[in-house]
Amino acid sequence: QVQLVESGGGLVQPGGSLRLSCAVSGITFSIYVMGWYRQAPGKQRELVATITSGSRTNYADSVKGRFTISRDNAKNTMYLQMNSLKPEDTAVYYCNVNHLRQYWGQGTQVTVSS
Repeated sequence: QVQLVESGGGLVQPGGSLRLSCAVSGITFSIYVMGWYRQAPGKQRELVATITSGSRTNYADSVKGRFTISRDNAKNTMYLQMNSLKPEDTAVYYCNVNHLRQYWGQGTQVTVSS
């Protein structure tokens, strides 16, 4: 059974930082492309960043230079380091893997507000 569990969200002031984690079980984590997505209230879910099995990364233009996606295959865990956070980064953040079908975690809320 594939499970993805996000953690690390919270309330942060503009300009602050957070580090999200996604713990994965039920698949051979190291061989899969993993992704972070987010969904703000009233908006569609959007891609934030992806990382391949070889740690090649891709970012949405809106987060380039501020967010860093990474993975630790020994821990079956993916991370999203978010710096210089803006109010428009406020959303529920989800991790994702495609293993025969799309799997999603339960999401973790990130709120950027003063």
